[in-house]
Amino acid sequence: MNRASLEKRPDEVAAMFDGVAPRYDVVNDVLSLGQTHRWRRLVVQAVGAEPGQRVLDLAAGTGTSSEPYADNGIDVVACDFSLGMLTVGKRRRPDINFVAGDATNLPFADNSFDASTISFGLRNVNEPRRALEEMLRVTKPGGRLVIAEFSQPTVALWRNLYTEYLMRALPAIAEKVSSNPDAYVYLAESIRAWPNQDELAAWITGSGWGEVAYRNLNGGIVAIHRAVKPGGTPRPSAAPAARARLRRRSTRAVN
Repeated sequence: MNRASLEKRPDEVAAMFDGVAPRYDVVNDVLSLGQTHRWRRLVVQAVGAEPGQRVLDLAAGTGTSSEPYADNGIDVVACDFSLGMLTVGKRRRPDINFVAGDATNLPFADNSFDASTISFGLRNVNEPRRALEEMLRVTKPGGRLVIAEFSQPTVALWRNLYTEYLMRALPAIAEKVSSNPDAYVYLAESIRAWPNQDELAAWITGSGWGEVAYRNLNGGIVAIHRAVKPGGTPRPSAAPAARARLRRRSTRAVN
């Protein structure tokens, strides 16, 4: 990919990720100042899957986001469109089921998963709302959607500082630790162009999901959105402490 194109042609984006696959996880840890581990842990908690259940981990890359599920006896499918990423992941974790797939046309049957999740990958999909509809299709009624994505800091001063980091510091650091710094210029620009928390929540609702809510992390740098596919057995209401951490987007909070 020639610098950072926001047109998101699937072949070019896939080739970009193929090129950075060997060091992708290490570079991410450096650029996030070590926060990726915490964010992944909170996503797993939000998914709340139990042994025997089946989870779709979309845009799973090398499978680092899938490992906690596999380690806890959960049937996880790590799906990504980058063959380079999948190859690195399968070499490291042959016990995980890695599947090549397009987020806008998933190779799975209707109602196949108890939960679907995507972390820091939805903004790289050329038709993100179509991907939300596909995740709805393959998730069982009553099943959960969990999305972790970069978002917009809620305090103006912090938002300005963060934008400066994205456009100046992040590419400079990537140039020292990555074999393809232009890929991280693309990532920085894709983060800056991505919808804010409320806009993404509206997309999720418009795709047919119910009980949509989100939680800001690190002052809004990252947001975890949660939703439920209508038609299943109602879940218990969230505890007061959990409700306090979530912005309500419907008549019920997601627990």
